[in-house]
Amino acid sequence: MVPRTAATQDDLRRHNRARLLRRLHEGGPASRSDLVAYSGLNRSTVGVLVSELAEVGLVREVAGTAGQVGRPSLMVQPAAESAVVVAFDLRVELTVVALVGLGGTVLWRKEQRHKRASYTPEAAVRSIIALTGQALAHASPTASWVGLGVGVPGTVDHLDGRVRLAPNLGWVDVPLGERIREAVIAKYGFAPTIAVSNDADLGAVSEHVRGVGAHNRNLIYLSGEVGVGGGLIIDGRPMSGAGGYGGEVGHMVVNPDGVVCRCGARGCWETEIGRDAITRAAGMGDDQCEVADVIAAASAGNRRAQAAIESVGEWLGIGLANLVNLFNPEVIVLGGHLRLLFPLVSGTVYRRVHYALPAVREQVRVEVPALNGDSTLLGAAETAFEDLLSDPLDVLARAPHAVAS
Repeated sequence: MVPRTAATQDDLRRHNRARLLRRLHEGGPASRSDLVAYSGLNRSTVGVLVSELAEVGLVREVAGTAGQVGRPSLMVQPAAESAVVVAFDLRVELTVVALVGLGGTVLWRKEQRHKRASYTPEAAVRSIIALTGQALAHASPTASWVGLGVGVPGTVDHLDGRVRLAPNLGWVDVPLGERIREAVIAKYGFAPTIAVSNDADLGAVSEHVRGVGAHNRNLIYLSGEVGVGGGLIIDGRPMSGAGGYGGEVGHMVVNPDGVVCRCGARGCWETEIGRDAITRAAGMGDDQCEVADVIAAASAGNRRAQAAIESVGEWLGIGLANLVNLFNPEVIVLGGHLRLLFPLVSGTVYRRVHYALPAVREQVRVEVPALNGDSTLLGAAETAFEDLLSDPLDVLARAPHAVAS
């Protein structure tokens, strides 16, 4: 047997410490016995690791639920106020920001509207810096600021946060991650982990970790705002493709005789089920009109709005049948405006999905998000926490206090 060196022992200890913190962050409070069963480590090792995490304030032990035989076990829980991230969901006409604490607790949240035409990358960065300051003002004085996560409706290089194409924003080849980092350093003299990702990829992550797909290893999340994006979890892991650009299902051509998409192709899926397509079909196509307005008009008896919603149901079902055949998911989660439409068109959707191959259609269910409209926002928080969850003590030692920032 090859003896373990001090370095390998330290690496193993770091790995096991990170595993326990990730379990608590994603799964919530657990007893030490639960952590022993989860990790396969002995009780004394778990005790030491929990004590190390508690010493730096990342976890605390509290009394368990009364009413069971014997004394209730102490429960280890993540300390939400100990480490925080600032998360952004950059939508075409709305920015959503939140301060999120360890364990996924939303400590503060704000929405800010903007005009699509004037929302340049420079304007986006200015907004991010201003809103970051507002978010950090709501953190505990002792909280450590460990990350900033951003979701963007476009193709994003997952290595450096470069937005290669965000057609509904008019952005092409924008080094957004680099610009945010430079602006954060200029303001705070420090930059935490900064992660820029595709909005649908982040929705898939959050619904897989905390939402309707928490017990599933194969999931597709569809973001539905002005356009349509897709995020995939395959065998428990995000599927992003060679350059991080996978999942652009909104640009899957479903209607070769359809209209020209902003990407330049004709008949993309989002030209049939995107927000602009729906409002235009309903005769309500101005930038201030939302899908909720079309639904309200249809409920009031507007036949054109009713026809638009029926058409969306057909095209949504056609596209989902293709995805079911391609990826064999256990669950498809409909986000954005698609979650509002699904209750109205579920019968049509399932009728179309029925045309998928029997073996795969029998395994899938279609759901709306458990996280409502914040799937992308909370997914951005998860990516921002990633470095802390991989090496808690090292990241915490380097992070400044949020208020001091």
